[in-house]
Amino acid sequence: MKLVSIETIPGTEFEAIGLVKGTVVQSKNFGKDFMAGMKTLVGGEIKSYTEMLIEARQIATKRMVDEAESLGADAIVGVRFGSSAVMQGAAEVIAFGTAVKFK
Repeated sequence: MKLVSIETIPGTEFEAIGLVKGTVVQSKNFGKDFMAGMKTLVGGEIKSYTEMLIEARQIATKRMVDEAESLGADAIVGVRFGSSAVMQGAAEVIAFGTAVKFK
């Protein structure tokens, strides 16, 4: 499955099938959340949250691809990611784009 953030794939003709998306709400355990809170006192990257968001993006992307495959798509164009805090220590990540079939 080809994934691109642009709206076209150079040298390829395709027809749009429809919007596809994948979403996940991800959280870290209390111990890591507590340590992340401590990190805010001294500054710097909170690696446990970085890892959480990387994992969440991977899960959301896989779910988006699975939905596109179920529609018979060859690629997804215009891929975007969004995120929002659901509660302290938990974030929703969504991946979305347009599933397309090559002509």
